[in-house]
Amino acid sequence: MTFLGSLTRKPWIWSCVAALTVWLTTILFTGGASTVGLSQAALTFAAFSILVGVGQMFVITLGPGNIDLSVPATMTLAGTVALKFMNVDNSMILPGLAVAIGIGIAVGIGNYALIKLLQIPPIIATLSMSFIVQSTAIWTNRGLRIKPPEVLANFTTETTAGIPNVALVALVLSVLAFVLLQKTVYGRWIAAIGQNIRAARMAGIPVDGTRFVTYILCAVLAALCGYLLASFSGGAALNMGSEYLLMSIAVVVIGGTAVAGGDSNVPGIWGASLFMFLVVSMLNTYGAGAGIRLVMTGLIIIAVIVVAGGRNPNQR
Repeated sequence: MTFLGSLTRKPWIWSCVAALTVWLTTILFTGGASTVGLSQAALTFAAFSILVGVGQMFVITLGPGNIDLSVPATMTLAGTVALKFMNVDNSMILPGLAVAIGIGIAVGIGNYALIKLLQIPPIIATLSMSFIVQSTAIWTNRGLRIKPPEVLANFTTETTAGIPNVALVALVLSVLAFVLLQKTVYGRWIAAIGQNIRAARMAGIPVDGTRFVTYILCAVLAALCGYLLASFSGGAALNMGSEYLLMSIAVVVIGGTAVAGGDSNVPGIWGASLFMFLVVSMLNTYGAGAGIRLVMTGLIIIAVIVVAGGRNPNQR
């Protein structure tokens, strides 16, 4: 098999090709004037989708029916409580981060408690938890838009060597996620569970413990994303996580992760997240209305999935 043929069978390649195509099209249309600005904006906004997408990917890899619908509410609560706890004090940035992570751990525990102890399907359990978490966020926020500490706000909005800092954070966490999935026993466990949960139990894999850790991991990444997004946006808003529910699922699917479970794909999350932002940016550049943007975005996503549909799912 040729190198090109082998490359086209990689599950992550099509989302990356789609993102590159849209980026080049937009650059050519603008005569190259927006190259740096568009690239930095794409990396910045894609970073938030990457963080929640990676977390959702862990859960989806566990197999059919596994999905976390509490991601948006977790982002909102973590961002709201962390900013309120820090109270615009630069010395409280790390404690605020610890609070956000703690909220993620608590939500993850709550999700799996509903799934395991009450035998509720994951989609229903996490949806129920999202209402509880969102209500807590509303009670905590009380309509106030609390500002982040200045140092944290500057960090999330600035760049290092021309690369947005939030993108660098997403890159580091993506590398860690890739290593965790591909090079550790835990990664092999969740893949085995996703492929056949009964066979995994018979093989002695701690299925319940692995699923428990996975739901916590997803919630922690959502909480971290909420912490960074609230700081980047200049304050926590009660609807700041709403667009990331479908987004966290879409980037997983477009990125090449098997929806049936058992197969994950971290590089594809990057391609899909960049692609989703760049499509909207390109259509805005062409002056497309809101309705046309939604229709075109849907059609382009379908096209990418159809083109990638012929790949061999066993190739990575």
